[in-house]
Amino acid sequence: MNGRLTALSVFLGALLGPQRSAADAGPALVVVDQDDDDADGVPDGEQARVPPSPELLALRASRGARQAPAAIPAGLRLLVDGSPVQPGSAIPAGARRVELQAVRAGRGEIDLFGQTQTISAFEVRALDGAGRRIDMARSHASLQRTPPDRLGDDPFGNLDDPDAIRLLVIGAPEDLPLTLDVHSAAPSGGVIDRLSGVPLGHVPCPPDVAPGLVCGSTRPLRAVADDIDRNHPMIAERSVKGEVGGALVVALPEGPKLQMIRIAGPRTSPLGPLGRTRARLRILMVRPRAGGPPPMGGNDAGAIAIARAEVERANALWGACGVSFGPPEELDITFVDPPRPHLLAIGCDHGLPASGGAIRVRVDGHEVTAAIRPRMRPDAAARAVAAAIGAAGFSVRLSDNPVIGAGAHGTTDVLVRRPGGALATIEPPASGALSTDATLTACIGAVELDDGLQHFSDTDAIAGTVEERALIKAFDDGDPATVDVVMVPSFAGGGRIGESFIFADGGAIRNTIIEDRAGLRADRASFALSHELGHVLLDEPGHPDDFGIDTPTRLMDADAANASAYGPRRLTVDECARAIRQSGAAEPRLGRQSGAADPRLGRQSGAADPRLGRQSGAPPRPGEPSPRGAEAARARTAAESPPGAPVFRPSGPVPLLAPWPLAPLGRER
Repeated sequence: MNGRLTALSVFLGALLGPQRSAADAGPALVVVDQDDDDADGVPDGEQARVPPSPELLALRASRGARQAPAAIPAGLRLLVDGSPVQPGSAIPAGARRVELQAVRAGRGEIDLFGQTQTISAFEVRALDGAGRRIDMARSHASLQRTPPDRLGDDPFGNLDDPDAIRLLVIGAPEDLPLTLDVHSAAPSGGVIDRLSGVPLGHVPCPPDVAPGLVCGSTRPLRAVADDIDRNHPMIAERSVKGEVGGALVVALPEGPKLQMIRIAGPRTSPLGPLGRTRARLRILMVRPRAGGPPPMGGNDAGAIAIARAEVERANALWGACGVSFGPPEELDITFVDPPRPHLLAIGCDHGLPASGGAIRVRVDGHEVTAAIRPRMRPDAAARAVAAAIGAAGFSVRLSDNPVIGAGAHGTTDVLVRRPGGALATIEPPASGALSTDATLTACIGAVELDDGLQHFSDTDAIAGTVEERALIKAFDDGDPATVDVVMVPSFAGGGRIGESFIFADGGAIRNTIIEDRAGLRADRASFALSHELGHVLLDEPGHPDDFGIDTPTRLMDADAANASAYGPRRLTVDECARAIRQSGAAEPRLGRQSGAADPRLGRQSGAADPRLGRQSGAPPRPGEPSPRGAEAARARTAAESPPGAPVFRPSGPVPLLAPWPLAPLGRER
């Protein structure tokens, strides 16, 4: 023990103070440098230029010492200003940094500055659950995707947990530490969590370890998403909170960093290793009435804090797939009033064909009449109405909806704005009905949130209700590379806490989520936003327990409500791979659109998909820029639109998930 303390004091002294004489110092202890501090994908021990780091042993020449050629033993690299020196080469007199870097465990001697110094190097390796080595530079750690479980009879044996990591320390018997500290660092470099005094147990060494060295191992360690997993009594002593893009940092007890391994997605999946990807969210806070309070939080600051906390929870859970939604403090959050009635739904819901008659409305007080011929379908009738409204001087867009379960044809929404781009007000005619046609109906989309938002059912989930369409299409920003999250005070009727509209349904509203206060109150018993994001990213309308075994621990479970570590919070590796397939850059069917188009551009939303939209089940469950394709599509849409007209989502495919490379800690932004 005294030998280890002496070696450690020499190591710290070499880093922090003047070099001691070889006679007094004994062997200097250094760690094998095989991680990747600068995130360039190359182990530091193989780099042509190495940045300063605690793993390097700083050497200081005694007064009057000669810059003699160095005899460098195998397993060590002599660095001058970060660059390796070849054996026998002289050290320049003006060198600012002279350091030793270990590349292999073992003991050796180096002759430098007229002294002979013994160096003892020990190695820290990362092993997965099956005992396979994890390359600390070219691979990564991953967040835990399985519920807490007990270890077997052998705490150092292999186990069926692909995300667990054991730290194996290799070195001379008298130099091996008895315990390690494991820190968890955020992408910014700040400390998230710390696991102190992790004991090392004696284990057999791998076959490639040189004779005379011994090995110690930690028990399997878990990088977990939040404090619920972190503090579970079964695993608390071997769990540490982590974050995608951050790192697990191995250190000597109360001492300097030894090595680190970054945190990203699963190392093994049907698509191979998954790194880190990012999706962008746009949060819309809809007030219950014009000029009213925010939908939650009491005031704007409270609402922003609630939204950021909800996204932080989504980051934690989706981090198991390597997916992030960006730093919560950088969220795009906008407070809006309910839109005025600007939408006229031709066919309302069921889309019956016309018998003959007229549709009559007032637009900002202007009476407008459109003749409807017999056998006209809703889309054709909508174009006749759009032409009549356009002739009155307004900007008109059409949004074709798919056929709902009980519908004859798809309906079409007529969206009206003033020439300057502001929403126009649509009202019934001064006298008489909106539609004089016996079969073709027309409805004004009014958003009235005092009684809750009218939500879809299984029958009309593919299109959404008229009120939902009026709300969502009023604030469409035309960016297909973001996910819109619309937060409202409540849904009508109770029992609903969240809904999502996905690409696979073929509807006019895509990649949009609605969440209410009940969903936020459910908090970590349901993870409502994370669940709805799952429908969007997986492009999956159903739930795993709709057609398979009920597994309440899965995030995408339909009806589980449990705030413990065994609640609905887990994502499988197949779900991670599906999210990348469906929403990543390589997938051709990724874009989203509101389906809105200028009348002259024809239909924009495709044929109806028989699958239904998504919702959270009945009992309340307690930085990259937009791709060039999206920018080009927005430019084309703007060029085809009259001045002041809103920009709607293009129909072209645009990925929601963009690669987000790992960066040196503390330099991400």
